[in-house]
Amino acid sequence: MSHCFNPDCGKPENSDRHQFCQHCGQELLLKERYSALQPLGQGGFGRTFLGVDRHLPQQPRCVIKQLFFPTQNPAMRDKAIALFQQEAQQLSTLGSHPQIPTLAAYFEQQGQLYLVQEWIDGQSLNASVWSQHPHLEAMIWQLLRDILPVLEFIHTQKVIHRDIKPDNIMQRRSTGQFILIDFGIARMLTDTAMIGGATVIGTPGFMAPEQLRGRVLPASDLYSLGTTCLNLITGVNPEELFDIVNDRWQWRDRLPRDQNLSLDLIRIINQLVNPSLRERPQSATVVLREIGTEITNAPPAPQGTINPTPLISDIPTVALPPSRPANPKPPPATAETTLDPDLIALKQKLNTPVEPVRIDYSNLQAALKRKRWEAADDETWAILCRLTRKRVGSYLFLSEIEELPCADLRAIDFLWAKYSEKRFGFKVQILILKAAQDDYTEFCHQVDWPAHNVSRHNYLNFHHRAPVGHLPSRRWIGGGKWWKHLAIMAQRFEQCALF
Repeated sequence: MSHCFNPDCGKPENSDRHQFCQHCGQELLLKERYSALQPLGQGGFGRTFLGVDRHLPQQPRCVIKQLFFPTQNPAMRDKAIALFQQEAQQLSTLGSHPQIPTLAAYFEQQGQLYLVQEWIDGQSLNASVWSQHPHLEAMIWQLLRDILPVLEFIHTQKVIHRDIKPDNIMQRRSTGQFILIDFGIARMLTDTAMIGGATVIGTPGFMAPEQLRGRVLPASDLYSLGTTCLNLITGVNPEELFDIVNDRWQWRDRLPRDQNLSLDLIRIINQLVNPSLRERPQSATVVLREIGTEITNAPPAPQGTINPTPLISDIPTVALPPSRPANPKPPPATAETTLDPDLIALKQKLNTPVEPVRIDYSNLQAALKRKRWEAADDETWAILCRLTRKRVGSYLFLSEIEELPCADLRAIDFLWAKYSEKRFGFKVQILILKAAQDDYTEFCHQVDWPAHNVSRHNYLNFHHRAPVGHLPSRRWIGGGKWWKHLAIMAQRFEQCALF
Protein backbone atom coordinates (compact mmCIF):
# COMPACT_ATOMS: atom_id res chain seq x y z
CA MET A 1 0.00 0.00 0.00
CA SER A 2 1.23 3.49 -0.91
CA HIS A 3 -0.31 6.62 0.56
CA CYS A 4 -0.57 9.80 -1.52
CA PHE A 5 1.24 12.86 -0.14
CA ASN A 6 -1.21 15.35 -1.66
CA PRO A 7 -3.06 17.00 1.31
CA ASP A 8 -6.10 17.58 -0.91
CA CYS A 9 -6.36 14.05 -2.27
CA GLY A 10 -9.73 12.50 -1.47
CA LYS A 11 -8.63 8.88 -1.94
CA PRO A 12 -4.96 8.68 -0.97
CA GLU A 13 -4.67 4.86 -0.69
CA ASN A 14 -2.97 3.20 -3.67
CA SER A 15 -1.52 -0.17 -4.56
CA ASP A 16 2.26 -0.63 -4.40
CA ARG A 17 2.34 -1.28 -8.15
CA HIS A 18 1.27 2.28 -8.96
CA GLN A 19 3.78 5.10 -9.44
CA PHE A 20 1.13 7.82 -9.48
CA CYS A 21 -1.94 8.32 -7.33
CA GLN A 22 -4.97 6.84 -9.06
CA HIS A 23 -7.20 9.60 -7.70
CA CYS A 24 -5.24 12.87 -8.07
CA GLY A 25 -2.32 11.86 -10.27
CA GLN A 26 0.48 12.99 -7.93
CA GLU A 27 3.72 11.03 -7.90
CA LEU A 28 3.78 8.55 -5.00
CA LEU A 29 7.56 8.29 -4.57
CA LEU A 30 9.64 11.04 -3.01
CA LYS A 31 13.06 11.41 -4.63
CA GLU A 32 12.24 8.16 -6.46
CA ARG A 33 12.83 6.16 -3.27
CA TYR A 34 10.63 7.07 -0.29
CA SER A 35 6.96 6.08 -0.14
CA ALA A 36 4.38 6.40 2.61
CA LEU A 37 2.70 3.28 3.98
CA GLN A 38 0.18 5.03 6.22
CA PRO A 39 -0.35 8.33 8.08
CA LEU A 40 0.73 8.40 11.73
CA GLY A 41 -0.46 11.82 12.81
CA GLN A 42 -1.16 15.41 11.83
CA GLY A 43 -0.40 18.71 13.52
CA GLY A 44 -0.69 22.38 12.77
CA PHE A 45 2.38 22.51 10.55
CA GLY A 46 2.37 19.18 8.80
CA ARG A 47 1.75 15.45 8.70
CA THR A 48 3.76 12.37 9.70
CA PHE A 49 3.82 9.08 7.79
CA LEU A 50 5.24 5.65 8.39
CA GLY A 51 7.32 5.17 5.26
CA VAL A 52 9.74 2.83 3.55
CA ASP A 53 12.98 3.42 1.64
CA ARG A 54 12.46 1.38 -1.54
CA HIS A 55 15.90 2.29 -2.84
CA LEU A 56 17.68 -0.02 -0.38
CA PRO A 57 17.54 -3.82 -0.70
CA GLN A 58 16.17 -4.32 2.83
CA GLN A 59 13.58 -1.55 2.26
CA PRO A 60 13.90 -0.30 5.86
CA ARG A 61 11.08 1.64 7.44
CA CYS A 62 11.39 5.35 8.09
CA VAL A 63 9.36 8.29 9.36
CA ILE A 64 8.44 10.90 6.75
CA LYS A 65 7.44 14.36 7.95
CA GLN A 66 5.65 16.60 5.47
CA LEU A 67 5.79 20.26 6.49
CA PHE A 68 3.30 22.87 5.36
CA PHE A 69 4.45 26.34 4.38
CA PRO A 70 3.22 28.93 6.89
CA THR A 71 2.88 31.54 4.13
CA GLN A 72 2.13 31.88 0.41
CA ASN A 73 4.18 35.05 0.00
CA PRO A 74 7.04 34.23 -2.45
CA ALA A 75 9.66 36.17 -0.48
CA MET A 76 8.58 34.61 2.78
CA ARG A 77 8.46 31.21 1.11
CA ASP A 78 12.11 31.58 0.06
CA LYS A 79 12.94 32.57 3.63
CA ALA A 80 11.11 29.51 4.93
CA ILE A 81 13.04 27.21 2.60
CA ALA A 82 16.36 28.77 3.63
CA LEU A 83 15.49 28.39 7.31
CA PHE A 84 14.32 24.83 6.69
CA GLN A 85 17.66 23.92 5.15
CA GLN A 86 19.57 25.60 7.95
CA GLU A 87 17.63 23.90 10.71
CA ALA A 88 17.60 20.53 8.92
CA GLN A 89 21.39 20.63 8.94
CA GLN A 90 21.23 21.18 12.68
CA LEU A 91 18.85 18.23 13.02
CA SER A 92 21.36 16.17 11.07
CA THR A 93 23.99 17.06 13.67
CA LEU A 94 21.66 16.17 16.53
CA GLY A 95 20.91 12.84 14.85
CA SER A 96 24.50 11.81 15.42
CA HIS A 97 23.52 11.08 19.04
CA PRO A 98 22.40 7.45 19.44
CA GLN A 99 19.32 8.51 21.43
CA ILE A 100 18.00 10.96 18.83
CA PRO A 101 16.49 9.70 15.55
CA THR A 102 18.91 9.97 12.63
CA LEU A 103 17.96 12.38 9.86
CA ALA A 104 18.21 10.45 6.57
CA ALA A 105 17.21 13.19 4.12
CA TYR A 106 15.55 16.58 3.73
CA PHE A 107 14.30 18.17 0.53
CA GLU A 108 11.53 20.05 -1.26
CA GLN A 109 9.25 18.31 -3.73
CA GLN A 110 6.00 19.33 -5.41
CA GLY A 111 5.76 22.47 -3.32
CA GLN A 112 6.18 20.74 0.06
CA LEU A 113 9.09 20.32 2.47
CA TYR A 114 10.03 16.85 3.69
CA LEU A 115 12.14 15.29 6.42
CA VAL A 116 12.98 11.59 6.40
CA GLN A 117 14.09 10.25 9.77
CA GLU A 118 15.00 6.95 11.39
CA TRP A 119 12.04 4.88 12.49
CA ILE A 120 12.33 3.83 16.13
CA ASP A 121 11.20 0.28 16.77
CA GLY A 122 9.60 0.90 20.12
CA GLN A 123 6.78 2.68 21.91
CA SER A 124 6.13 6.00 23.58
CA LEU A 125 5.88 6.10 27.36
CA ASN A 126 2.49 5.40 28.88
CA ALA A 127 1.79 7.14 32.20
CA SER A 128 -1.13 4.92 33.20
CA VAL A 129 1.02 1.79 32.82
CA TRP A 130 4.17 3.24 34.38
CA SER A 131 2.39 4.41 37.51
CA GLN A 132 1.33 0.82 38.25
CA HIS A 133 4.67 -0.82 37.46
CA PRO A 134 6.19 -2.82 40.36
CA HIS A 135 9.67 -1.39 39.63
CA LEU A 136 8.57 2.20 39.15
CA GLU A 137 11.45 3.91 40.98
CA ALA A 138 14.09 1.89 39.14
CA MET A 139 12.48 2.87 35.84
CA ILE A 140 12.45 6.56 36.76
CA TRP A 141 16.15 6.40 37.62
CA GLN A 142 16.83 4.73 34.29
CA LEU A 143 14.84 7.43 32.51
CA LEU A 144 16.81 10.22 34.20
CA ARG A 145 20.15 8.57 33.52
CA ASP A 146 19.21 8.05 29.87
CA ILE A 147 17.63 11.39 29.03
CA LEU A 148 19.78 13.85 31.01
CA PRO A 149 22.88 13.16 28.85
CA VAL A 150 20.74 13.72 25.75
CA LEU A 151 19.64 17.10 27.10
CA GLU A 152 23.24 17.96 27.93
CA PHE A 153 24.16 17.16 24.32
CA ILE A 154 21.40 19.20 22.63
CA HIS A 155 21.92 22.17 24.95
CA THR A 156 25.61 22.30 24.03
CA GLN A 157 24.38 22.47 20.42
CA LYS A 158 22.29 25.51 21.43
CA VAL A 159 19.03 23.62 20.91
CA ILE A 160 16.18 23.56 23.43
CA HIS A 161 13.58 20.86 22.88
CA ARG A 162 10.65 22.70 24.54
CA ASP A 163 8.14 19.84 24.37
CA ILE A 164 9.45 17.06 26.58
CA LYS A 165 6.62 14.80 27.70
CA PRO A 166 5.88 11.04 27.71
CA ASP A 167 4.61 11.12 24.13
CA ASN A 168 7.98 12.44 22.96
CA ILE A 169 10.10 9.82 24.71
CA MET A 170 10.24 6.33 23.21
CA GLN A 171 11.76 3.15 24.54
CA ARG A 172 13.67 1.15 21.95
CA ARG A 173 12.44 -2.41 21.73
CA SER A 174 15.83 -4.07 21.34
CA THR A 175 17.75 -2.37 24.17
CA GLY A 176 15.20 -0.68 26.41
CA GLN A 177 17.09 2.60 25.93
CA PHE A 178 15.06 5.79 25.96
CA ILE A 179 14.99 7.93 22.79
CA LEU A 180 14.06 11.62 22.65
CA ILE A 181 11.95 12.41 19.58
CA ASP A 182 10.08 15.30 17.93
CA PHE A 183 12.78 17.82 17.16
CA GLY A 184 10.37 19.47 14.75
CA ILE A 185 11.34 21.94 12.06
CA ALA A 186 7.85 23.36 12.48
CA ARG A 187 8.77 24.49 16.00
CA MET A 188 11.76 26.33 14.60
CA LEU A 189 9.72 27.96 11.86
CA THR A 190 7.26 29.38 14.37
CA ASP A 191 10.06 31.30 16.04
CA THR A 192 10.55 33.53 13.01
CA ALA A 193 8.78 36.79 12.40
CA MET A 194 7.81 35.67 8.92
CA ILE A 195 4.46 34.22 10.00
CA GLY A 196 3.39 37.22 12.01
CA GLY A 197 3.47 35.91 15.56
CA ALA A 198 4.44 32.52 16.84
CA THR A 199 2.36 30.31 19.04
CA VAL A 200 3.53 29.25 22.46
CA ILE A 201 5.39 25.99 21.83
CA GLY A 202 4.94 23.21 24.33
CA THR A 203 2.27 21.23 26.16
CA PRO A 204 0.26 22.76 29.04
CA GLY A 205 1.12 21.15 32.34
CA PHE A 206 4.58 20.13 31.17
CA MET A 207 5.87 23.63 30.31
CA ALA A 208 7.97 25.68 32.68
CA PRO A 209 6.46 28.96 33.94
CA GLU A 210 8.97 31.08 31.98
CA GLN A 211 8.07 29.14 28.83
CA LEU A 212 4.48 30.30 29.13
CA ARG A 213 5.81 33.83 29.01
CA GLY A 214 7.69 33.18 25.79
CA ARG A 215 11.19 32.59 27.20
CA VAL A 216 12.98 29.25 27.04
CA LEU A 217 16.28 28.16 28.60
CA PRO A 218 18.00 24.81 29.15
CA ALA A 219 16.41 24.81 32.61
CA SER A 220 13.00 24.85 30.88
CA ASP A 221 13.70 21.39 29.44
CA LEU A 222 14.74 20.19 32.88
CA TYR A 223 11.40 21.37 34.28
CA SER A 224 9.57 19.45 31.55
CA LEU A 225 11.60 16.33 32.32
CA GLY A 226 10.57 16.71 35.95
CA THR A 227 6.88 17.06 35.13
CA THR A 228 7.22 14.06 32.82
CA CYS A 229 8.47 12.07 35.80
CA LEU A 230 5.52 13.29 37.88
CA ASN A 231 3.11 12.20 35.16
CA LEU A 232 4.71 8.75 34.92
CA ILE A 233 4.83 8.31 38.70
CA THR A 234 1.25 9.38 39.46
CA GLY A 235 -0.56 8.74 36.18
CA VAL A 236 -2.02 12.23 36.60
CA ASN A 237 -1.56 15.26 34.36
CA PRO A 238 0.86 17.67 36.09
CA GLU A 239 -1.74 20.43 35.85
CA GLU A 240 -3.71 18.64 38.56
CA LEU A 241 -0.75 18.24 40.90
CA PHE A 242 -0.03 21.90 41.71
CA ASP A 243 -1.78 23.57 44.64
CA ILE A 244 -2.35 27.13 43.44
CA VAL A 245 -3.70 28.26 46.82
CA ASN A 246 -0.53 27.35 48.69
CA ASP A 247 1.72 27.80 45.65
CA ARG A 248 3.34 24.38 45.86
CA TRP A 249 3.35 20.92 44.35
CA GLN A 250 1.31 18.21 46.07
CA TRP A 251 2.20 15.29 43.87
CA ARG A 252 3.15 12.94 46.70
CA ASP A 253 -0.51 12.90 47.76
CA ARG A 254 -1.36 11.33 44.39
CA LEU A 255 1.06 8.40 44.50
CA PRO A 256 -0.64 5.12 43.58
CA ARG A 257 -1.26 2.69 46.38
CA ASP A 258 1.78 0.63 47.42
CA GLN A 259 4.17 2.95 45.54
CA ASN A 260 6.93 4.31 47.78
CA LEU A 261 9.78 6.49 46.54
CA SER A 262 13.15 7.13 48.13
CA LEU A 263 13.89 10.57 49.57
CA ASP A 264 16.73 10.91 47.06
CA LEU A 265 14.40 10.58 44.08
CA ILE A 266 11.84 12.91 45.65
CA ARG A 267 14.57 15.51 46.19
CA ILE A 268 15.79 15.34 42.58
CA ILE A 269 12.29 15.62 41.13
CA ASN A 270 11.42 18.55 43.39
CA GLN A 271 14.54 20.33 42.17
CA LEU A 272 13.56 19.78 38.55
CA VAL A 273 10.00 21.09 38.95
CA ASN A 274 10.86 24.12 41.07
CA PRO A 275 8.73 26.96 39.63
CA SER A 276 11.50 29.44 40.45
CA LEU A 277 13.95 29.61 37.57
CA ARG A 278 16.57 30.98 39.94
CA GLU A 279 16.30 27.96 42.27
CA ARG A 280 16.03 25.29 39.57
CA PRO A 281 19.12 23.46 38.22
CA GLN A 282 20.48 25.38 35.25
CA SER A 283 21.94 22.48 33.29
CA ALA A 284 21.63 18.73 32.86
CA THR A 285 25.26 18.47 33.96
CA VAL A 286 24.33 19.82 37.40
CA VAL A 287 21.60 17.19 37.81
CA LEU A 288 23.88 14.41 36.61
CA ARG A 289 26.43 15.51 39.17
CA GLU A 290 23.73 15.37 41.84
CA ILE A 291 22.77 11.86 40.82
CA GLY A 292 26.35 10.66 40.56
CA THR A 293 27.83 12.10 43.76
CA GLU A 294 25.13 12.69 46.33
CA ILE A 295 22.68 9.86 45.80
CA THR A 296 24.05 6.91 47.73
CA ASN A 297 20.99 4.70 48.15
CA ALA A 298 19.45 5.03 44.70
CA PRO A 299 18.43 1.72 43.15
CA PRO A 300 20.75 0.59 40.35
CA ALA A 301 19.60 1.08 36.78
CA PRO A 302 17.68 -2.05 35.69
CA GLN A 303 19.54 -4.46 33.44
CA GLY A 304 18.11 -5.32 30.05
CA THR A 305 14.86 -4.11 28.57
CA ILE A 306 12.06 -2.86 30.75
CA ASN A 307 8.92 -2.46 28.69
CA PRO A 308 6.23 -0.42 30.45
CA THR A 309 3.66 -2.03 28.14
CA PRO A 310 3.90 -4.93 25.70
CA LEU A 311 5.23 -3.84 22.32
CA ILE A 312 2.67 -5.69 20.22
CA SER A 313 3.04 -3.70 17.01
CA ASP A 314 5.80 -2.77 14.65
CA ILE A 315 4.34 0.72 14.43
CA PRO A 316 5.37 3.12 17.22
CA THR A 317 2.85 5.02 19.27
CA VAL A 318 2.44 8.52 17.84
CA ALA A 319 0.92 11.49 19.62
CA LEU A 320 -2.40 12.37 17.95
CA PRO A 321 -4.54 15.46 18.52
CA PRO A 322 -6.46 15.25 21.83
CA SER A 323 -9.87 13.64 21.53
CA ARG A 324 -12.93 15.64 22.40
CA PRO A 325 -14.28 14.89 25.86
CA ALA A 326 -17.59 13.04 25.78
CA ASN A 327 -18.94 14.01 29.20
CA PRO A 328 -17.16 17.09 30.40
CA LYS A 329 -17.08 17.83 34.10
CA PRO A 330 -15.87 21.40 34.14
CA PRO A 331 -14.42 22.98 37.27
CA PRO A 332 -15.97 26.13 38.70
CA ALA A 333 -15.62 28.88 36.10
CA THR A 334 -13.54 31.38 38.00
CA ALA A 335 -11.00 33.64 36.41
CA GLU A 336 -8.10 32.03 38.27
CA THR A 337 -8.95 28.33 37.96
CA THR A 338 -9.26 28.51 34.20
CA LEU A 339 -5.59 29.37 33.74
CA ASP A 340 -2.71 26.95 33.80
CA PRO A 341 -1.63 26.43 37.45
CA ASP A 342 2.01 27.13 36.65
CA LEU A 343 1.04 30.38 34.98
CA ILE A 344 -1.05 31.40 37.96
CA ALA A 345 1.80 30.64 40.34
CA LEU A 346 4.19 32.70 38.27
CA LYS A 347 1.70 35.55 37.99
CA GLN A 348 1.18 35.59 41.74
CA LYS A 349 4.93 35.54 42.41
CA LEU A 350 5.81 38.31 40.02
CA ASN A 351 2.62 40.32 40.51
CA THR A 352 2.67 41.24 36.83
CA PRO A 353 0.06 40.91 34.08
CA VAL A 354 0.08 37.70 32.07
CA GLU A 355 1.45 38.34 28.61
CA PRO A 356 -0.96 37.64 25.73
CA VAL A 357 -0.64 34.46 23.71
CA ARG A 358 0.41 35.10 20.13
CA ILE A 359 -1.50 32.97 17.65
CA ASP A 360 -0.71 31.82 14.13
CA TYR A 361 -3.86 31.76 11.95
CA SER A 362 -2.42 30.10 8.84
CA ASN A 363 -4.04 26.73 9.62
CA LEU A 364 -7.48 28.30 10.07
CA GLN A 365 -7.07 30.35 6.92
CA ALA A 366 -5.96 27.32 4.90
CA ALA A 367 -8.91 25.21 6.08
CA LEU A 368 -11.44 27.95 5.35
CA LYS A 369 -9.89 28.75 1.98
CA ARG A 370 -10.23 25.10 0.96
CA LYS A 371 -13.81 24.98 2.29
CA ARG A 372 -12.84 22.37 4.88
CA TRP A 373 -15.43 23.55 7.33
CA GLU A 374 -15.02 20.80 9.93
CA ALA A 375 -11.24 21.29 10.03
CA ALA A 376 -11.81 25.04 10.37
CA ASP A 377 -14.23 24.42 13.23
CA ASP A 378 -11.69 22.19 14.97
CA GLU A 379 -8.95 24.80 14.51
CA THR A 380 -11.22 27.56 15.87
CA TRP A 381 -11.77 25.49 19.00
CA ALA A 382 -8.02 24.90 19.28
CA ILE A 383 -7.28 28.63 18.94
CA LEU A 384 -9.80 29.51 21.65
CA CYS A 385 -8.10 26.98 23.94
CA ARG A 386 -4.68 28.48 23.25
CA LEU A 387 -5.97 31.99 23.88
CA THR A 388 -7.16 30.91 27.32
CA ARG A 389 -4.01 28.81 27.92
CA LYS A 390 -5.95 25.57 28.12
CA ARG A 391 -5.19 22.20 26.64
CA VAL A 392 -6.55 21.82 23.10
CA GLY A 393 -9.92 20.05 23.33
CA SER A 394 -10.82 21.66 26.70
CA TYR A 395 -14.12 23.41 27.28
CA LEU A 396 -14.35 27.17 27.74
CA PHE A 397 -16.60 28.88 30.26
CA LEU A 398 -18.45 32.18 30.25
CA SER A 399 -15.82 33.97 32.33
CA GLU A 400 -13.21 33.01 29.75
CA ILE A 401 -15.26 34.34 26.85
CA GLU A 402 -15.37 37.68 28.65
CA GLU A 403 -11.55 37.81 28.53
CA LEU A 404 -10.96 36.76 24.92
CA PRO A 405 -8.60 39.25 23.22
CA CYS A 406 -10.30 41.66 20.85
CA ALA A 407 -7.66 41.35 18.14
CA ASP A 408 -7.99 37.57 18.05
CA LEU A 409 -11.79 37.68 17.97
CA ARG A 410 -11.53 40.09 15.05
CA ALA A 411 -9.11 37.78 13.23
CA ILE A 412 -11.23 34.65 13.74
CA ASP A 413 -14.44 36.33 12.65
CA PHE A 414 -12.82 38.06 9.67
CA LEU A 415 -11.52 34.76 8.29
CA TRP A 416 -14.83 32.95 8.75
CA ALA A 417 -16.79 35.78 7.12
CA LYS A 418 -14.36 36.20 4.23
CA TYR A 419 -14.19 32.57 3.10
CA SER A 420 -17.86 31.75 3.76
CA GLU A 421 -19.06 34.85 1.91
CA LYS A 422 -20.42 36.16 5.21
CA ARG A 423 -22.56 33.08 5.86
CA PHE A 424 -20.62 31.95 8.94
CA GLY A 425 -18.87 33.56 11.89
CA PHE A 426 -19.51 34.85 15.41
CA LYS A 427 -20.80 38.21 14.20
CA VAL A 428 -23.38 36.54 11.96
CA GLN A 429 -24.55 34.44 14.91
CA ILE A 430 -24.78 37.49 17.16
CA LEU A 431 -26.89 39.36 14.60
CA ILE A 432 -29.26 36.38 14.31
CA LEU A 433 -29.58 36.26 18.11
CA LYS A 434 -30.40 39.96 18.22
CA ALA A 435 -32.98 39.53 15.46
CA ALA A 436 -34.54 36.78 17.57
CA GLN A 437 -34.75 39.31 20.46
CA ASP A 438 -32.18 37.31 22.46
CA ASP A 439 -34.41 34.23 22.41
CA TYR A 440 -31.85 31.43 22.34
CA THR A 441 -34.41 28.78 21.41
CA GLU A 442 -35.46 30.80 18.37
CA PHE A 443 -31.81 31.42 17.50
CA CYS A 444 -31.16 27.68 17.54
CA HIS A 445 -34.14 27.14 15.26
CA GLN A 446 -32.73 29.68 12.81
CA VAL A 447 -29.23 28.15 12.65
CA ASP A 448 -30.46 24.53 12.88
CA TRP A 449 -28.95 23.72 16.28
CA PRO A 450 -30.75 21.78 19.04
CA ALA A 451 -31.95 24.14 21.75
CA HIS A 452 -30.82 21.74 24.48
CA ASN A 453 -27.30 20.68 25.37
CA VAL A 454 -26.09 17.52 23.68
CA SER A 455 -22.90 15.48 24.01
CA ARG A 456 -22.99 14.30 20.39
CA HIS A 457 -22.75 16.81 17.58
CA ASN A 458 -23.97 14.81 14.61
CA TYR A 459 -26.46 17.58 13.88
CA LEU A 460 -23.66 19.77 12.55
CA ASN A 461 -23.58 20.32 8.79
CA PHE A 462 -20.05 21.02 7.59
CA HIS A 463 -21.09 22.32 4.19
CA HIS A 464 -21.27 25.75 2.58
CA ARG A 465 -25.02 25.29 2.12
CA ALA A 466 -25.58 24.91 5.86
CA PRO A 467 -27.94 27.50 7.34
CA VAL A 468 -26.53 30.99 7.79
CA GLY A 469 -24.86 31.15 11.20
CA HIS A 470 -24.60 27.36 11.52
CA LEU A 471 -20.83 27.60 11.97
CA PRO A 472 -18.60 27.89 13.92
CA SER A 473 -20.18 25.37 16.27
CA ARG A 474 -20.67 25.64 20.02
CA ARG A 475 -18.82 22.37 20.77
CA TRP A 476 -16.27 24.25 22.87
CA ILE A 477 -18.76 25.62 25.41
CA GLY A 478 -18.86 24.23 28.95
CA GLY A 479 -20.41 25.13 32.27
CA GLY A 480 -23.87 25.09 33.81
CA LYS A 481 -25.13 28.16 31.89
CA TRP A 482 -23.74 27.17 28.52
CA TRP A 483 -26.70 28.66 26.62
CA LYS A 484 -25.56 32.17 27.57
CA HIS A 485 -22.34 31.83 25.59
CA LEU A 486 -23.55 33.81 22.59
CA ALA A 487 -24.97 36.65 24.70
CA ILE A 488 -21.60 36.90 26.47
CA MET A 489 -19.86 36.81 23.09
CA ALA A 490 -22.12 39.65 21.92
CA GLN A 491 -21.13 41.73 24.96
CA ARG A 492 -17.48 41.05 24.20
CA PHE A 493 -17.90 42.11 20.58
CA GLU A 494 -19.50 45.37 21.74
CA GLN A 495 -16.69 46.00 24.21
CA CYS A 496 -14.18 45.41 21.42
CA ALA A 497 -16.14 47.63 19.00
CA LEU A 498 -16.31 44.82 16.45
CA PHE A 499 -19.67 45.85 15.01
